[in-house]
Amino acid sequence: MAEQGNRHWQGRTDGTEWMQRALVWLYRYLPLWLLYGVMLMVVPFYILFGRKGRKAIYDFYRRRMGYGRVKSVVYMCENFFRFGQVVLDRFAVFAGKKFNIELDRYDLFEQYDAKEDGFVILSAHVGCYEMAGYYLVSKNKQFNALVYGGESQTVMDNRAKILARNNIGMIVTSDDMSHIFAIHNALSSSQIVSIPADRIFGSKKVERCPFFGEEASFPAGPFAVARSHGAEMLAIFVMKEGMRRYRIIIREVKDVKEYAEVLEEVLRKYPEQWFNYFDFWEDGKAA
Repeated sequence: MAEQGNRHWQGRTDGTEWMQRALVWLYRYLPLWLLYGVMLMVVPFYILFGRKGRKAIYDFYRRRMGYGRVKSVVYMCENFFRFGQVVLDRFAVFAGKKFNIELDRYDLFEQYDAKEDGFVILSAHVGCYEMAGYYLVSKNKQFNALVYGGESQTVMDNRAKILARNNIGMIVTSDDMSHIFAIHNALSSSQIVSIPADRIFGSKKVERCPFFGEEASFPAGPFAVARSHGAEMLAIFVMKEGMRRYRIIIREVKDVKEYAEVLEEVLRKYPEQWFNYFDFWEDGKAA
């Protein structure tokens, strides 16, 4: 087990508070495709001025997916556009828009939900995992989602309102690390805890395993938490398949190696939805 450098969980939704509130208001009256069209005109500026993110995504397609130069550029542009769609979809949900959700192996979620003990859900910054909280409902347990504490108040308030309808609470990351205790308390109470397994949220310790042909570092925290409670784990990814359609993919995993294998399998099917805008493999070499 090694330590990881500068890959702490961070990232705040762009826009001021009033812009975000205006976006929710607009979505109450305007169709998705119209705001997608407006967003399409903004994407080139993000590609042009986001040098670090642009390079990381291009390298992902060129080096990890093995695409040629032209195909890598095309997928890089599609990636930025798809990310913009996913962000807008979150605000569409805040405004009351509905999406068509397909469930892939929902029976696994039901099996885990019916057991006496709590369990851990592992997600990643791919697709739009937040949709799972709005459509994947536990019948038997309290559901807790670990969320980034640096988000705007508009996003946090709307999240809390919608998640509460599905008996889902938020555990907000904080500098004093109190979220670690909240996670342990939830699992000790046989509840569900959802944790991103591709960003640091506490300890810098990592677990390394093969990922797209080269060893990469994954945060050890989510797996250590599950092991310390003897909790089983599900990997869940929510991938965009159309303007108003998502697929929730649910898989059993036993350790970080199986998690990485499932994540790679999902990304090979949805390569445009990898939203980690840094060199995911860089720290693995340095650790």
